[in-house]
Amino acid sequence: MNKTRTQWVCQNCGRTAPRQMGRCPGCGEWGTMIEVVERPAAQETRPSVIVAGEPQRLTEIESEEERRMPLPLEEFSRVLGGGVVPGSLILVGGDPGIGKSTLLLQVAALMTETTGRPVLYVSGEESARQIKMRADRLAIRSHNLFVVTETNLEAILSHAERLNPSVMIVDSIQTVYLEELTSVAGSISQVRQAAARLQWWAKNSGTAVFLVGHVTKEGAIAGPKVLEHIVDTVLYLEGDVFHSYRLLRSVKNRFGATSEVGVFEMRERGMAEVPNPSEVFLAERVVNAPGSAIAVTMEGTRPLLVEVQALASHTSFGHPRRTANGVDLNRLLLITAVLSRRVGLRLFDQDVFANVIGGLEVREPAADLAIALAIASSVRDRPVAADLAVIGEVGLSGEVRAVSQPIPRLKEAARLGFRRCLLPRPVRRGTEPLPEGIEVIPVRSVAEALEKALI
Repeated sequence: MNKTRTQWVCQNCGRTAPRQMGRCPGCGEWGTMIEVVERPAAQETRPSVIVAGEPQRLTEIESEEERRMPLPLEEFSRVLGGGVVPGSLILVGGDPGIGKSTLLLQVAALMTETTGRPVLYVSGEESARQIKMRADRLAIRSHNLFVVTETNLEAILSHAERLNPSVMIVDSIQTVYLEELTSVAGSISQVRQAAARLQWWAKNSGTAVFLVGHVTKEGAIAGPKVLEHIVDTVLYLEGDVFHSYRLLRSVKNRFGATSEVGVFEMRERGMAEVPNPSEVFLAERVVNAPGSAIAVTMEGTRPLLVEVQALASHTSFGHPRRTANGVDLNRLLLITAVLSRRVGLRLFDQDVFANVIGGLEVREPAADLAIALAIASSVRDRPVAADLAVIGEVGLSGEVRAVSQPIPRLKEAARLGFRRCLLPRPVRRGTEPLPEGIEVIPVRSVAEALEKALI
């Protein structure tokens, strides 16, 4: 008996409820609960990808390296782990207007030249004429790139089976629907079933499928998290709309390293690779300016040098402000508390602003010491030495704690001309020697670091 089932699902966190509710019981947001009508019929199931067989001993299973299709866009290939894996399902998310469609159209054109096979670009939001206008702006003239505007998944798969492309791009997954489901396109059930069908088809056909996913106001891919569990790789295209630089970040990758980052610059002719982002982020640095320090951070396997700026000014209100751009606000509050309590800086009547130049968002604690030095430099109006790079995590006792991978960080700093580097005293060194041309200055506390860093 085919009965319908009605439930209410939060578009933000995916929490379900048996009745209508104005406020989600999971995330506490108002107006996010939507009605979802589902039929638990045969169409809810899908064929299993795994072929039934006898259990095998792990030691007897033959292992082979995953075959990849080369991608001439080196920054994109780095994030994927060295190329596009046939049959993989890749989700690309990002804010509206950040450049997802532009980047994937460039990838589609490059894949036609690399593989010699057709590539299918499926658009559910733009007409073929709009995509053609973008292609003309990007100077794309590929004859093996096919475009279709369609939202019915059965029709999309029919086109794909007839064309047999090496890569298919679906822009976006929230516009695709299955006729057998009664819920609207973009709902939880439609997104989940459409992604599952595309995953099954990709594994059986060997076609790599890229899905474009919208994001919520909190920055998570809408759906909500169900898409991230189904796909093989999740990529986020990040950046400030007021800056030209974009970061493609891997947060999940079954075929490569996670947290890998590729850097692009948005230009008139599309996304251009930035092969040496450290030089770009330091290009406009003002030497010997108070309130500036150079942090050496790791993005995946790549060390990056970024300029951290801070400004402390006398507050006009009873409660001083703490404003962070590119760094976590909680880390900034922690560092200001340590500077006040352990170092003795007078910050209770100072507004403190911290900023990472270039629109980059620094997430790892290894940049703590650079933030602390930048704040102290602004308060004391004394610059940090121009040839000094800074690495270290700050603890609540005012100590400087060790970080991972110090040798690659030191090599990158030495390559860019820095002659000295502040490091925590208990440096975790392996058998690899320290790079030549850079002096390591060990420090145990933030107070000691200030004495050796400020001119």
